[in-house]
Amino acid sequence: MTEHFGHANTASGPSPPKRSRVFVLSILALMVLAGSFYMTNFRSGADIVIVTFPGGTEIQAEVADTPEKLFFGLAFREELPPGSGMLYIFATSDRHRLRTKGFKIPVDMIWVDESRHVVHVVERAEPCHTDPCPAYGPPPENARYVIQTVAGFVQEERVQTGVELKFTLRL
Repeated sequence: MTEHFGHANTASGPSPPKRSRVFVLSILALMVLAGSFYMTNFRSGADIVIVTFPGGTEIQAEVADTPEKLFFGLAFREELPPGSGMLYIFATSDRHRLRTKGFKIPVDMIWVDESRHVVHVVERAEPCHTDPCPAYGPPPENARYVIQTVAGFVQEERVQTGVELKFTLRL
């Protein structure tokens, strides 16, 4: 005969005190997740940068500066309104590559160095729906930022390597 000291061996599941701890921990986990979602998605004004191009055209770029936003970018978006885009801000300057997995719209991509000069451009990067997805880039020089905007923007605005852009944080 086997004896178990200190533990009841029942088939009815966890004891009532253990169930209440699981319930409390579940509620706390939900609160942490909700708070994290709120803090990353609803920061007022801190996540829009106005990017001004040499011809005076401005776009309102949503900032991608968290691992999640850098990974997903514009994936799953049904459209990208004119005058808008996404500004990827990487922690370091490097020869960053991007993919369009999960994108539903084609985009133009503009790699920008720390001094805000364009170092590389890709026009009309098509959405990728099946693996393996092509990687766009790397630029010939290190870049700190990548701007994605509606396909055709680069041609319309005559964006080319060497031009200087202006970034303004919208407050």
